[in-house]
Amino acid sequence: MPGRRLGFLPTSVCVTISLPGRWISKTLVIVAVIMVVLDGFLFGGGLSVQMEQDGKASPCEASGRSIPHSSSTLRRKIATLYDNFTCKSLKEHIFPPLMEMFIFLNFFKAPFLVDLKKPEVKIPHTVNFYLRVEPGVTLGIWHTVPSCRGEDAKGKDRSWYEAALRDGNPIIVYLHGSAENRAAPHRIKLVKVLSDGGFHVLSVDYRGFGDSTGKPTEEGLTADALFVYEWTKARSGTTPVCLWGHSLGTGVATNAARVLEERGSPADAIILEAPFTNIWVASINYPLLKIYRKLPGFLRTLMDALRKDKIVFPNDENVKFLSSPLLILHGEDDRTVPLEIGKQLYEIAHSAYRKKERVKMVVFPPGFHHNLLCESPTLLKTVRDFLSEQWA
Repeated sequence: MPGRRLGFLPTSVCVTISLPGRWISKTLVIVAVIMVVLDGFLFGGGLSVQMEQDGKASPCEASGRSIPHSSSTLRRKIATLYDNFTCKSLKEHIFPPLMEMFIFLNFFKAPFLVDLKKPEVKIPHTVNFYLRVEPGVTLGIWHTVPSCRGEDAKGKDRSWYEAALRDGNPIIVYLHGSAENRAAPHRIKLVKVLSDGGFHVLSVDYRGFGDSTGKPTEEGLTADALFVYEWTKARSGTTPVCLWGHSLGTGVATNAARVLEERGSPADAIILEAPFTNIWVASINYPLLKIYRKLPGFLRTLMDALRKDKIVFPNDENVKFLSSPLLILHGEDDRTVPLEIGKQLYEIAHSAYRKKERVKMVVFPPGFHHNLLCESPTLLKTVRDFLSEQWA
């Protein structure tokens, strides 16, 4: 549910009223419980769940959905109506927009009451600017220069920051995960760590996130990442530019990197933090969606919804076409994207790369979960050592 901007406040202040995620979750849980109870009453408990596990037809397919012969005529008619209605409603009207909402979560506009035009309130030596990708789509971006240039940056305007991209310090285009915006606390922490380590960081809010305009789609987010990367490369001279994706952003990063590869200009480097293999695997393992896996036909309905929305983010396929240095970072206790999924992606990439030394995975010990690898005392050294070796 999109937020409603408060008309009496300046448009530069990103203030949004959004329906809290927990309310949405509770509402869906109630709906889920009702449907499971109905399913059990009409079709016999656990029937459709077992069918899903056996890989048989979904509940929407008449051949796989049977009603107990002992059922009364009325009960059988109700069951048929229920099955037809729920399947059509879920597949065509409910699940596609619901899945799109869960994947992007851009309706959650936290942190609230943050003026995204004034990044210096949150992070020093940073300038805010906007890039127009296409008609109707303008991206909000923060450019943070290396801390070693903090004094030089005082009082400077955007043109100085843009020129600074040629100073030889490596550049990271940061592609964040779902929900919130570029001012999220864990994202700011990471930017500060990288800035202290001598990196320029361009923190991008995709279309529909933060104060960026437009509506998020997989194709749109990929176009945003490509535009920012190529804009940066055109202004960086010989300075290397790295794509860094976190969570959902890993899908954006590999999509963009694959396009660059196909154009004959591979990304200088790619860093994937807490990556998944593809959005299907990520979705069925996502904590908020696990509660719905026992719904009749849920898995197939989920897959159909993702197909209808054209949401794939196929990291596992993209890495097979890449040649750029690739570093995968994952927390051992990541519950949002389990470590096993990150390891699977690494194995696929390592197997596909001709130059095996270009692919590396680093697993961080418990304590950093999904969003807090930025707090690891070894993160910066890990990144610097890898890039120095690859760019030597």
